[in-house]
This record gives sequence, structure tokens and C-alpha cells, in this order.
Amino acid sequence: MVSNQDSINLIAKALYTVNRHAKSAPDPRQLYAMKKQAINKLIKEKQAKKVGLHFSENPRFSRQYSTLLVKVSDYYFHIPPTKSDFKELKHLGNVDKDYRNPKPNISLAQSKKILSKYLGWSNNASNNDWNRSRPSSSYYTPSSLGQWNRRQNHK
Repeated sequence: MVSNQDSINLIAKALYTVNRHAKSAPDPRQLYAMKKQAINKLIKEKQAKKVGLHFSENPRFSRQYSTLLVKVSDYYFHIPPTKSDFKELKHLGNVDKDYRNPKPNISLAQSKKILSKYLGWSNNASNNDWNRSRPSSSYYTPSSLGQWNRRQNHK
């Protein structure tokens, strides 16, 4: 039997892995949405704690903004803050660049399954709905490579 603390630790590891992959993904929206929804659910269930606000490391359009620092098990994450967070939480200043989360050994596929189960999503439905909602590229052209060889062999 898995204890509640073990399951929260597993969710934190899955969040870390999803967040790491989102930072280098060509289209990270689904991964960031999964991370944000899971963290918000953990906060509502009092399994995660809002620590404070940080200045963003990467200001957009040369404008500084703040992110919400959240602790889940032994891991820290940043998500967008709400208006009430600015009133209720202390601003911690700049991010401590010396701190690093522990590195888990868990795959992205396994992480997505863990978070999907926690959020009550069906794995196939969420991925298929996401893929259907994305616009297809107008630059896609089916490849004709290999068709020339097939035509030559059939003559």
C-alpha cells in the first residue's frame, strides 16, 4: 500500500519531469497546462504550499513580472500568481539560482500518466482532444520520396 506522502512525492517527481520537458518542447502548452492544473489541485487539497512570489528570470517584452513559488514535497515550482497572491504572500525578490530540485528517474510518458490519473483525465482522450484542437500546418506536403522507386519496380 502506498502512503499519501509517497503518492505526493511521486506526483512532485512527475511535475518536475513534465516541467523539464516543457522548457524545451516545440509546443509546451499541454505540458504547462497539466503542470498548472495539478499544482492548483494540490494547493486546494492542502498537499502543496504557496511559499511566496519571485521576480521572473525571463521578463517578457522587457517588463518585469512575478511568479508564484509553490512547494510540493521536496520540489519547488513556479506558476502564474493570482491577484490575491500579491495581497497575501511575501515577495521574495529574485530567484535563488544556486538552488536545484532533486533529479528524479522517471520518464515523460510515465509522468504524464501519473498526472493524468491524478487529474482524472483519460490519457487517450486528453491527447486526442489536444491534437484535434491544434491547427494543422499549411506548409505540410506529403513526401514523394520512395514513390519513384516503386513506380520503377512496377514497370
